[in-house]
Amino acid sequence: MKTVGLRTEAGTGRREGARNTAAPASPAGEGHTREAVIQLLLEQGPITATAIGKRLGLSPAGVRRHLDALIESGEARAMRSAPWQQKGRGRPAKQYQLTATGRGRLGHAYDDLAGAAMRQLREIGGDSAIAEFARKRVATIVTGIDKLARHTPESTEEKAEEIAEAFTEAGFAASTRKVGAGVQICQHHCPVSHVAEEFPELCAAELEAFRELLGTHVQRLATIANGDCACTTHVPLFVLPNAGDPGQKHAGNVGVENHAGTMDGGNHALTTDVENPDETAAQPAVANTIDSGRSAE
Repeated sequence: MKTVGLRTEAGTGRREGARNTAAPASPAGEGHTREAVIQLLLEQGPITATAIGKRLGLSPAGVRRHLDALIESGEARAMRSAPWQQKGRGRPAKQYQLTATGRGRLGHAYDDLAGAAMRQLREIGGDSAIAEFARKRVATIVTGIDKLARHTPESTEEKAEEIAEAFTEAGFAASTRKVGAGVQICQHHCPVSHVAEEFPELCAAELEAFRELLGTHVQRLATIANGDCACTTHVPLFVLPNAGDPGQKHAGNVGVENHAGTMDGGNHALTTDVENPDETAAQPAVANTIDSGRSAE
């Protein structure tokens, strides 16, 4: 998995210092540690307490103190690890991630103003004006990224990482994860999620940009605007043999598992296996089956 840290420069859609500490911290440095835990939950969640301790150099008791405080305030929640995450025998370890409340306190700058402006734009120019605005907004984010020239598993994964880096620069805390026969682009934060709830064109434009840059079918598995823990997009690295046959399933529906959204009940994994995946790389885009950019049903 490749993760890029969340940026907070001007123009990313977040106010500097938009979020205060999750709870009042009395000891010196306690607030900074709490912020580091929150940042890790945002970028790496779901994550175990042991992993948090190793990353931040905290004792088990220290990690537990911060996690308990965040859970009590409603900013984080715990879950049991999925079977594929379990290492060794014994009871599955708990994993932790931010809740919608926790993400909301990270700051969504100027939501009311942006929503009002979007409604006015729709009133003046209709739905087509909203769609065009959404496309131009995403084009600005991915400026400088060239379309994938040659489809191989390695080049497709590298292009997905390049896209994730661009979205991180725009405040989305994006990362990529290799999952089965594909790679997932996970946006752990969305500066415009509250506006996107009313204007799904923002999500749809992102998905279309992914398709154009990667030159292959991609599938949106989850969105923060739809109540999921992250915006997750599956990018296939391979296709089944004879993929041109209408009777064959596209790789976008093969080996798909929503790792970033394991806590949200509607995101069930599809566990079809791919035999000899090295034989065929991702193919050019096919007709879109999910155009809304929202969570797949």
